[in-house]
Amino acid sequence: MKRLHTFLRFTLFFSFVLTSEIVTANNDYTFKISTNVYLHIDSLMNLLNDQPLTEEMKMEIYFHLANNYSGLQVDSSLYYSTKGIPIAEKLKEYEILMNFHTHIAAAHSFRNNFDSALIHCDMLKQLAAKRNDKKWEAIALAYYAEVYRKQEKYNTAIDYYLKALKICEDEGLIETSLAVLIYLSEINRRLGNTETALMYVKKAEIEYNKTDKLEALDWRLTSILNEYAFIYLDFNDLDSALYYALKSDSINQDRFVENVCHTKGLLATIYLQQNKYDFAFQYAWESYIWADTLQDRNLYAYSAKILSDVYMVQKRYLEAETTALKVWMTDSTHMNESRAIAANIALANIYMNNTERAAYFFKKYEELNVLYNDKSFHSTMSDMEVKYETDKKETRIAMLEKEKQLYVWLEISSVLLACSLGIIMFQSIKNERKKRQFVAKESLQQGEIKERLRIAEELHDRLGGSLSAVKIGLQNEVNPQHSSNKIDECIKEVREITNNIMPRTLRLFGIKAALEEFSVEFSNVNFYFFGEDKRINFNLEFVIYCCAKELMNNALKHSNAEHINIQLLQTEKHLLLTVQDDGCGFDEKNVVWGDGLQNIRNRVISFKGKLDIFSSPGKGTETILELKIES
Repeated sequence: MKRLHTFLRFTLFFSFVLTSEIVTANNDYTFKISTNVYLHIDSLMNLLNDQPLTEEMKMEIYFHLANNYSGLQVDSSLYYSTKGIPIAEKLKEYEILMNFHTHIAAAHSFRNNFDSALIHCDMLKQLAAKRNDKKWEAIALAYYAEVYRKQEKYNTAIDYYLKALKICEDEGLIETSLAVLIYLSEINRRLGNTETALMYVKKAEIEYNKTDKLEALDWRLTSILNEYAFIYLDFNDLDSALYYALKSDSINQDRFVENVCHTKGLLATIYLQQNKYDFAFQYAWESYIWADTLQDRNLYAYSAKILSDVYMVQKRYLEAETTALKVWMTDSTHMNESRAIAANIALANIYMNNTERAAYFFKKYEELNVLYNDKSFHSTMSDMEVKYETDKKETRIAMLEKEKQLYVWLEISSVLLACSLGIIMFQSIKNERKKRQFVAKESLQQGEIKERLRIAEELHDRLGGSLSAVKIGLQNEVNPQHSSNKIDECIKEVREITNNIMPRTLRLFGIKAALEEFSVEFSNVNFYFFGEDKRINFNLEFVIYCCAKELMNNALKHSNAEHINIQLLQTEKHLLLTVQDDGCGFDEKNVVWGDGLQNIRNRVISFKGKLDIFSSPGKGTETILELKIES
């Protein structure tokens, strides 16, 4: 077994990529494609089938197979990642576990199984949050963005990418920020915000130059070069576009399949615009074959559209229509390529005198144009930035004009001064009211706690003792059993009432013990504690306990949740309570604050805390309370 483990380590360590050549023919046209062949993959698979392995060794094999197949044979990557997850969970190998989730999310996104991809993004995010791992949190956000990008939900994708970029900048995560910046450039380019796209790709180039420029990062470099080529193509600067595309092609060397498709398609497009149709066809066909081999719908639509364009200028109308129809029949939902695909089919049929089919696809082209030009589709962050800069310039011009009229300025200054004084007075009054409300709420809280303590002590000391005495007296009767049982129930109920009003565990042992005791009563509730378990201000403990109990009761009663997680993080200066459920969720914009949520909000406000609720229909609910521990 020891020799086997050593061989496995050797095999995994020295696994590298070889290149073999496949000849592909189309009529009289022949060229060579390189494909990735991984040394020792067969050996690793034989080890899985023939040798007795420990779970750790199996996990390592699954991990390396999933990595090797990722981006090339996504079904295999999905298969081995799925096999590896339960082992990684059992062994608590969280780094490898998170890698498995990224491979599965990528594979599902690749196959357009977006709901499944988002499930594994959620799992990745939860693991990262549980471990407070900023690197993996950024990766999870980037994978969310990737799923929405592939669905052409660009506004949502930009939002996730910007959140990921913020973490990358704060934590110095250069490699992840590279990918994020490249995709931000691509999205803005697709939306027509070419200047913003150029800004992001320049930032990506700067970040790349900060790295050691290892061969492993070559695919990032080719992505940057491709983006430059796309942007200069939009600027109609064909010479610059060709320079960057050829440079990318020389680095790719058929190793980075997705980038190869884009680069070959770029070269085809550039040569097509330069009327070099033989070169255009060569690169368009290569891009098309690579996309067909990879079976990525987005790449397939991109490559087939370019090949169809080449066929059109070569007046090979039947081939142009056939190529375009393959994409249309596979998936006609890609907004950018589908418009051009529909137009090509319509034009090809006009040249072939198929007027009815031409009319049908011209109608489809118009429908796609309406969708593409919808304002909501273009409302991106870049649009907002442009509008902001324009407004600033216009305001400045207006101010310069007014400076010429001194008496107008004096009047404006007087009005502004009066308004300012009014605003200051209004704000002072408002702040004073808030202060009074705060004091009132805090006083109410203090009174509530004192009253609950008094009632609890009364019930425990007086009623509990009296009932116990009655029980002893009844036991001396001839047939006291029935009465005795009833009184036992009363005593038990009194204890439960006192515990509900003011839990004894909370008073004696603190918030951690109280929440643990409360959680174990429910089979689907898990409690996690992080930080230093030490007693703090009892009023604060009581607030946290009441809020946690109210939130959990809401989840149990209203959300139909299968699992509820309660997490309490205690630091020297803060308490952070998180309650998560996988229930039905709700629309945050239309939520009505009931008495329970309003009580929680008032309690948090009384301690100058912060309350955040995140939910959407079908996605569960996450509530976060942050309270400051006063010394």
